[in-house]
Amino acid sequence: MPRPHPKEFRDDVVAIARRGDAPVSQIAKDFGISDSCLRNWLHAADVEDGNSPGVSVSESAELRDLRRRNRLLEQEVEVLRRAAAYFAQAHLPGK
Repeated sequence: MPRPHPKEFRDDVVAIARRGDAPVSQIAKDFGISDSCLRNWLHAADVEDGNSPGVSVSESAELRDLRRRNRLLEQEVEVLRRAAAYFAQAHLPGK
């Protein structure tokens, strides 16, 4: 897999493509990237700018963190539930 291009490079290429001076395919060829790569960058930039529906990078990171936190909290609840059941068993009459 090739190394990702720096963010500044992507931003510059997207800005040039948005001006519309040349077709996307020609701009991609001039910068040595594929057509689909440039189209993906344009779509991602539109999502980040709010021009297109989708999940931005910051929202995606926040969602990932929230899911991780939720998983941890569910594990903690499970441990506490098992501990409560264990201690409840220990205090039953007749044991």
